[in-house]
Amino acid sequence: MTWRILTSLLDIFIIAFIIYYLLNIISGTRAVQLIKGLILIFAVALLSQLLELNTVNWFLDSFLTIVLVALPIVFQPELRRALEQIGRGGFLKEHFWQNWGPKEINDIISAVTDLAKNKTGALIVISRRVGLKNYIETGIELNSKISKQLIISIFQHASPLHDGAVIIENGRMQAASCFLNLSTRSDINPRLGTRHRAAIGITEESDSIALVVSEESGVISMAEDGKLRRDLDEGELRENLAASFEKSKEKSFMRRHI
Repeated sequence: MTWRILTSLLDIFIIAFIIYYLLNIISGTRAVQLIKGLILIFAVALLSQLLELNTVNWFLDSFLTIVLVALPIVFQPELRRALEQIGRGGFLKEHFWQNWGPKEINDIISAVTDLAKNKTGALIVISRRVGLKNYIETGIELNSKISKQLIISIFQHASPLHDGAVIIENGRMQAASCFLNLSTRSDINPRLGTRHRAAIGITEESDSIALVVSEESGVISMAEDGKLRRDLDEGELRENLAASFEKSKEKSFMRRHI
């Protein structure tokens, strides 16, 4: 009897953990609204069964069948992101930070700060565990060391590479003028431009970090997990980057220069 109680509790705990994990993954995405709608439909369907409203029940059953077939197509980005996060796992983390050092971090922060002072628009994507090869291939290959001067020169208006994003992966500037998918979320401030929507979009699809400099205001923003933090100064940018990297080695790179 005791063993059955323990296994039942374990069963409940595992299911609760899975639900909690999935809710964290979809938090802040359009899938949240979908789940609310499905819960409402299921509630109405249950009520129609209890009241023996056969026509309503038939209609809702047919509608739910169509919705369940369409879900993988409509919410393909969210499903891919969820599967990528499950594949990365929280327990088996890779040493993806080996090619980085304090100089690379400082060059990025210093370049973004200078671009902001001059109101030069910029979009920099920092890849972490999920590779961005499909986006890198849309741009012009660089495969160069991270350099403040190079970042600044790329985003000058006279540069042919200033449109699009610079993607940094494995401690190197892999490509410039890369095209990113824009976020289609309806809750994004309509005053935000293409760069901000692209930054939010790439962080919805991967675990990357995106830094944005507004061309109009010079405001620095940072996107992560589909969420945008705006109006950051140099110190706040450094602190946010430090908080975003989980490993002790990554944190030590940042804290040496805070």
